Amino acid sequence: MFPRLLVGSVCVASLAVAAPPANYDEGKIVPYTLPALFTLADGGVVTTGAQWENERRAELLEIFSREVYGVSPPKPLTLTFRTKLSDSAAMDGEATLKQVSIEFETDGQKFSFQLTILIPNKRSAPAPVFLLLNHRPPEVADPTRRTRSDFWPAEEVVKRGYAAAVINVSAEVEPDKPNATTGVRALYRKQPEFTWGALAAWAWAGSRAMDYFYTDPDIHAGQVAVIGHSRSGKAALWAAAQDTRFALACVNGAGEGGPALARRNFGETLAQITTTFPHWFTPKYAGYADKENTLPIDQHQLVALVAPRGYHGGDGVKDSWADPLGSYLSLAEASKVWNLLKKSAPWSDKMPPVGEMRMDGPLAYHLREGGHDLTITDWNHYLDHADLLFARAMPGK
Repeated sequence: MFPRLLVGSVCVASLAVAAPPANYDEGKIVPYTLPALFTLADGGVVTTGAQWENERRAELLEIFSREVYGVSPPKPLTLTFRTKLSDSAAMDGEATLKQVSIEFETDGQKFSFQLTILIPNKRSAPAPVFLLLNHRPPEVADPTRRTRSDFWPAEEVVKRGYAAAVINVSAEVEPDKPNATTGVRALYRKQPEFTWGALAAWAWAGSRAMDYFYTDPDIHAGQVAVIGHSRSGKAALWAAAQDTRFALACVNGAGEGGPALARRNFGETLAQITTTFPHWFTPKYAGYADKENTLPIDQHQLVALVAPRGYHGGDGVKDSWADPLGSYLSLAEASKVWNLLKKSAPWSDKMPPVGEMRMDGPLAYHLREGGHDLTITDWNHYLDHADLLFARAMPGK
């Protein structure tokens, strides 16, 4: 069992005001035992990196797809990219703005969504990228920069030598509402094998952006960080767990259904999230409400699916609804996989102090002051980690 520590103060997220009361008392945590990281379906035990990569990883991906996020379609055979705009004078000449339409057709229906990228002009090589899956209004990620927000501080990202990319996932890919009749999932409703929820649809869009990055000579497709906050943080984690082309997953304030342990009855619970946001998951997941101990998996195993690549968790100390401790403990347990793969030492159960970042090669975590948000402080921590992770391939930075 993990130690019972008190993190932050009560902060009920506005997104879940209709949910039943949550537990914010560590003394009321129900004892739990986490599913084993290294026990194979046939009872065997993973003892080598090759076993993890070739056997256990596939087993866990299949379970998370079946039980939690749903099965997503593969890359469309008809996928194409159309550059609608390329402006080398963006940000007062500091960046090139590209607006790319990602397009495909299935069952005779066409679908498209936009990928926006600001690429630094002052560079001598293809640029690494931070891809934000944005669930907030599109104005938050205004490519003209007339409206600026710390949620997508593109100027700071470009100044640090990275391309700043964004997809407005809930506005253009899949609506964030139950029983949506538009969006990408509507195109696949005649194919019942695809059981994906909205989180998986947003993650799928991130992978389609990755497909594009491999076609753009201005982009270093081997150095792409996917980042999301709250619901899109859950999507970013699921994207990185499935798609090994993402070099770094930055998972901010993602809580329940993201990195936080489902078996901890602290803050938002599985029952609350599947009642308030049933469309985020495959319908089967709601069947585990109030009986999390029957889940065949838990979120430490999802975090572990990012190994041996980069993973960085971030939380606000007052964001108790998202259970920062549960997210950190999930990473600490998952770190055993990075250790098996000889990429990091195992992490202890003790969280870093507020205001500090713990970093060990591909793994990092920070706990900042404040509540449920993606701030410039978070971004600077993620950028610092990427600097370390990508440094060898960025001579002269």
